[in-house]
Amino acid sequence: MSASSVVLLPYAPSSVAVARQRLCSDLQERGVYETAIDDAVLVVSELLSNALRHAHPLPSGQIRVSWHWTEEQVEVAVSDGGAATEPRAGRPTLSSLGGRGLGIVEYLASTWGVRHEGDITTVWAVVTAVNTVGNGHVSTPEPALRECG
Repeated sequence: MSASSVVLLPYAPSSVAVARQRLCSDLQERGVYETAIDDAVLVVSELLSNALRHAHPLPSGQIRVSWHWTEEQVEVAVSDGGAATEPRAGRPTLSSLGGRGLGIVEYLASTWGVRHEGDITTVWAVVTAVNTVGNGHVSTPEPALRECG
């Protein structure tokens, strides 16, 4: 079983909350583990915030957020109009005010990367969506019971 969603959003900071809520609701409906939902929502927040801070909008003036869910993983992606620099995880000092976003993504995701298609840059990340117990056995999902937001 798998499912995909694509959302075009305004190139504006308010789009981060909209993307978080839509992703959370969609994954809850599919019975994804709450911890996987939390990780995917945080990762998409970081990717979208980075795109809004460092990149240009798509030619339409928007930004694209997408996700693809399988029973084992959630791949989230944010597509924008590119930037002057390549997205990469930084190593900020303790006193730095920013620069931790892709480090957080790197920590939470099993893998992440960047794709270029013409003038469009897509930063994607894969979050594990299965829950393992003590000895590595996969346990049955419990529905997420919290509100998205």
